[in-house]
This record gives sequence, structure tokens and C-alpha cells, in this order.
Amino acid sequence: MLDGNRRWAKLRGANTEQGHQAGADNIANLLGWCDQAGVEVVTLWLLSTDNLVSRSPEELRPLLTIIENAVTGLAATRRWRVHPVGALDLLPQQTALVLKQAEADTADVEGMTVNVACPYGGRREIADAVRSLLQEHAAMGATLEDLADEVTVDHIAQHLYTKGQPDPDLVIRTSGEQRLGGFLLWQSAQSEFYFCEAYWPDFRHVDFLRALRAYGERNRRFGS
Repeated sequence: MLDGNRRWAKLRGANTEQGHQAGADNIANLLGWCDQAGVEVVTLWLLSTDNLVSRSPEELRPLLTIIENAVTGLAATRRWRVHPVGALDLLPQQTALVLKQAEADTADVEGMTVNVACPYGGRREIADAVRSLLQEHAAMGATLEDLADEVTVDHIAQHLYTKGQPDPDLVIRTSGEQRLGGFLLWQSAQSEFYFCEAYWPDFRHVDFLRALRAYGERNRRFGS
């Protein structure tokens, strides 16, 4: 959870756009550290569905451009497989096309999978998964009664944005906030959480290593 760009900018007397750009500039560093640590899947929350409503058009326009450029840059490296997750239909057409193109351009890359969550909301994802499940069964001629008798947790999981991927072992949030805010609500049910005081643009390799060390020291009981 790449949080704190705006507060980072305010602390330095910079504008919001500069804060978002500084955050985008730190993404490749994080992915490099994840590569070194042998991480197979990383999810970057770049924009929430709530942001589309709560942020002003004056902030959203440059932010979307920064996201487009960042995702295009990640794809151009050919180091990682880019996978957009979120309600792409809520985005401006240009931004949605850029995300889809990055996915197409890296489909054959064998490196780490990078989920680009934009725009993402955990409740929206679960609603979309249930809607997709209903549509799938309706297309097969099944009734709601049939589905009610058969639906399982696994059925819903197969319709999430991250279907086919493992659930996250570790969720890191920067900026000192200690809440999920809707991030991967379904997938993180048994994840470990690490909250870092640093604002995202200031997140360093040593902070990443501390998160991994804290994770390694925990006794994971998976709900038992």
C-alpha cells in the first residue's frame, strides 16, 4: 500500500503532483528489492475506487498521467509481467488502454507478476466476483436456487481480479496508517501486516528488509 505521497509533498512545500511523481519513481526500486528476495507476486495499489470520487479533477488528471507513464515504464523493462486489477471500466479510456497494453506487452515475460491495482476497492472486487459468478451460472442455465446450493468460497475466489494467484503472505502499508482501507479484503484474510512510518517516496531498501525480517519472526497460524 503505497501511501503518503501527498503528505510527503506537503512536508517539503511541494505540490501534490510532485508527491505522486516521487512515489512513482520509487516503484522500480521496490520491485527490484522484491526480485532479489525471490518474491513471485507483488500488488501495487496505485489508485482506489474511492479516489476517483474524493480527489479533485485537478489532482486526478496529472495522477492518471503519472500512473500511465509508470506502468508503461515497467512494461518497457521486460523484467516483470504486468497485470491490471481493478474496475478498469471506471477509468478514462486512455488510462484503461495503457494498462491493458502493458499487460499485453508483458504477457510472455517469465519474471515476477506485478498486479497494478487501479482503480481498486476490495468491496467492489467482491461484488464484481459475485456478479461474474452469477452471470456464469446463468449462462449455463442454472437457477439462483441451484447456485445457492452449490456456491463455495472457492467458487467466488475463482472470479476475483487475482484469480489463479496465491493470497499475499505479507501486506505492507507505508505512512504510519494502520488500516487496510479496502485493500485485498478477501485475499488478505490470513496475511501478515507490516506498518511502516515512512511516507512511500521515502521508503528505502532497509525499510523493506525490516518488513521481511518482521514477517520472518512471526509464527503464522493461519487462523488456527
